[in-house]
Amino acid sequence: MSRSWVQEAIQRIERDFQRSSDTHLVSVELPAMPQVQLYIKDESTHPTGSLKHRLARSLFLYGLCNGWIREGISIVEASSGSTAVSEAYFARMLGLPFIAVMPRNTSPAKVAQIEFYGGQCHFVDNPAHVYVEAERVAQERNGHYMDQFTYAERATDWRGNNNIAESMFQQMRSERHPVPRWIVVGAGTGGTSATIGRYIRYQGHETQLCVVDPERSVFYDYFHDRDATITNHRSSDIEGIGRPRVEPSFVAGVIDRMIRVPNAASYAGMRFLERLVGRKYGASTGTDFYGAIQLACEMTARGEAGSIVTLACDPGERYLDTYYNDAWLHANGYDIAPYEAQLTRALSKGRWSSEGLCESFAHHASANTPVAVPA
Repeated sequence: MSRSWVQEAIQRIERDFQRSSDTHLVSVELPAMPQVQLYIKDESTHPTGSLKHRLARSLFLYGLCNGWIREGISIVEASSGSTAVSEAYFARMLGLPFIAVMPRNTSPAKVAQIEFYGGQCHFVDNPAHVYVEAERVAQERNGHYMDQFTYAERATDWRGNNNIAESMFQQMRSERHPVPRWIVVGAGTGGTSATIGRYIRYQGHETQLCVVDPERSVFYDYFHDRDATITNHRSSDIEGIGRPRVEPSFVAGVIDRMIRVPNAASYAGMRFLERLVGRKYGASTGTDFYGAIQLACEMTARGEAGSIVTLACDPGERYLDTYYNDAWLHANGYDIAPYEAQLTRALSKGRWSSEGLCESFAHHASANTPVAVPA
């Protein structure tokens, strides 16, 4: 292995990092809840347009420093899209071939971005097969399988070093409530929630971490039951978060609360947020927003004052053919109107209510019904 090539590769990534500025922390006013301030950390402004840019950079540095990534080697990843886009960016920077193994229903916009950065897309029909197929492709090409689902929680220094948690708290220093009452994130690999949860504890903050989980993801059930064998044969329909199995990087012990969010609520949430801030975001951001508003209403009901920080994970322009397409929603059986009405009531009255939701929707939103099936 050429040590000089590895050192130059690390320097290229570090120089790219130095050319980048931090992402914005956007304040969202909640007039009916004046004692609660909501902030959204806009991760869609990274060079590759998503929160996963941080993860991809960390994974490449981790692989280089471990001696796994070498000159000329093929990089292979199992990804539903955004991680693959970011990894394709860094692979091109280092002159390495990149292959993304992903579900066939991944949004066309993400596929186009991966190909824009020189990556190849290898599709599977069953989302649960991406892991095995990625390993097979890596072995076939004598390449390196990045395996974000195993290494996400350890590739990032959770104690600081300008990680996303440290960035949040630094940006909040001058706010009215500088130490957030809640931080709300989704989980795909679990790396972001692990980093934030560990940082909160390491720094001794009173902040609590809430992870929002979409339909058909097993994380919520694992959080409560600790059964690591639980699986589901279907994808979550929320690209980037929710998994059909318990991922090695998902660290339940650093999470204070989980909320299961119906997919229709996620789609309603991202559209509602667009009307508030004037920007389109993806469905994982809608999931975050929906959970954050629920927590804001609960704080208001208890007479609490404080701040909530959540994430905008990627831009909505990647989903114009799907989540922002009414025909797609109808074809997939999603009715977002009840959730848009729920969010409207919450923002206008400061109350969280299931009024207008049918019984099955309300039950789903209360997150008491497991959706996974034993392996």
